[in-house]
Amino acid sequence: MRIAIMDDWQGVARGAADWSAVEARAAITVFAEPFANEDAAAAALADFEILVPMRERTELSATLIARLPKLRLIALTGGRAQTLALDACTAAGVLVCNTGGERSSIGTAELALGLMLAAARFIPAGDAAIRAGRFQHGVGVGPVLAGLTLGVVGLGKIGGRVGGYGRALGMDVVAWSPNLTEDAARAGGARLVTKAELLAQSDVISLHVVLSARSRGMIGAADLASMKPGALLVNTSRGLLVDEAALLEALHAGRIYAALDVFAEEPLPRNHPLRTAPNTVLTPHLGYGTRETFAQFYGESVQNILAFLDGAPIRVLNPDAAPGAHSTA
Repeated sequence: MRIAIMDDWQGVARGAADWSAVEARAAITVFAEPFANEDAAAAALADFEILVPMRERTELSATLIARLPKLRLIALTGGRAQTLALDACTAAGVLVCNTGGERSSIGTAELALGLMLAAARFIPAGDAAIRAGRFQHGVGVGPVLAGLTLGVVGLGKIGGRVGGYGRALGMDVVAWSPNLTEDAARAGGARLVTKAELLAQSDVISLHVVLSARSRGMIGAADLASMKPGALLVNTSRGLLVDEAALLEALHAGRIYAALDVFAEEPLPRNHPLRTAPNTVLTPHLGYGTRETFAQFYGESVQNILAFLDGAPIRVLNPDAAPGAHSTA
């Protein structure tokens, strides 16, 4: 039995869990680099029976699944992945198991707070100045966040926590999402406003909504233009929520700032214009990736693989792929 641990871009998979019981029964190969395209993924993964992908980093499309004839199990890290063709897996008799990730939401919220503070107070620029032999020269002057307005788009588990951080800083917290009610906003410690009001009033806007057909591009050119001059957009959710071309235009015009942990294409290409855009703080999708989250992801993946090898799979997302499998529900 051959197992492929995929997408281990930070080199954490082997140290995050005890793989010894799995290694006693199967051969493990770790892929630390992203696949260039589907052809490269198909060629690299064709001889593996079990895949351990990291959430949505590699698209496991229906066409790729069809090109992996030996595949029997996908031990997915995290609860779900929009880039996984679950129906195609079921049709091919490939089981998909998942893991929990309770701490990942907290990690993402904490990173959003870090990005907010880093961008508002020019912390990366200050660090770069020190390392370049300078001191305060060339480092901008940022505001006190207390008394400013934080606009939270999506007041769920992550957005609600970020709103709490804003209140702790003394910020006025407003919120909007398509389904947010006044009662839910009040319960989350925020004041419900319209989307237009949030964009116009907020000094900091933090995005916390799930990517879907409805939310894709929800922050477009007109929305960016309606933000306060000098306002900060923080995105730790999904890059495709924002019109990237319009964002680049707004940044180069000096109208707004952006602190981004997510991008439309990941890894961000070496020549991508965001890498050299002004008024930005950029991190490489670190939000959910904490020690605690990786320990749960890979620890429960080990459990899932061993259960599968024992013939009694657990945490199964598609039990129809194999009679007798135990659902994740």
